[in-house]
Amino acid sequence: LAGTRAGTSDPMARAAGVSHKAILPVAGRPMIARVVDALAAHPRVGRIVVSIERPEILDGVLDHPVGILPPAPGPSASVMEALSTLGTPLLVTTADHALLRPEWIDAFLASAGTQCDMAAAIAMAGDIARDAPSGRRTLIRLADGAFSGCNLFLFRTPAALGVVRLWQRIERQRKHPLRMARLLGPMVLLRYATGRLTRAALCARIGVLSHATVRLV
Repeated sequence: LAGTRAGTSDPMARAAGVSHKAILPVAGRPMIARVVDALAAHPRVGRIVVSIERPEILDGVLDHPVGILPPAPGPSASVMEALSTLGTPLLVTTADHALLRPEWIDAFLASAGTQCDMAAAIAMAGDIARDAPSGRRTLIRLADGAFSGCNLFLFRTPAALGVVRLWQRIERQRKHPLRMARLLGPMVLLRYATGRLTRAALCARIGVLSHATVRLV
């Protein structure tokens, strides 16, 4: 995912004088080039497709061939478009995932296994504090530990479309907390508020709402 929302611009991109955050350099190399390098180096990754509204900005940036998919309004709609066009299994990441490594992809796919429809990579708070002590991340705090998302997702089977549809429903209600609460269910919110919601319970609830099996790994 490398697109920019219509009518918005990233402050880091503005400061660097570039149109997209994806082409900001990290140690002299554009972030998206680093992401594509990591994907291309993994033996289980086949075709690489970039969702971006201005593909010409990639001219001369990448060392590997990629397909282009026009983005939809917002990340969930862009993922839905990718699934509809490319099918499953589909590995999704963001163009600013500049530190992505092939071995991380390998570990993620191995942990996801073959029994789920969709998996999302997470990093536990303790691991973040150990490996990036100066970093600041937004954490989701559950009963069995706090974690942050890693912007790496596996949509393994067609049933994963249900997860994206749920994601879109939640996005539509993000400015209406009461509607979002009704969507997720009062028991989930109560368990979260009282510190009793676990990762397994959260995945189970998402599974009920999306008719898919979901894992956080």
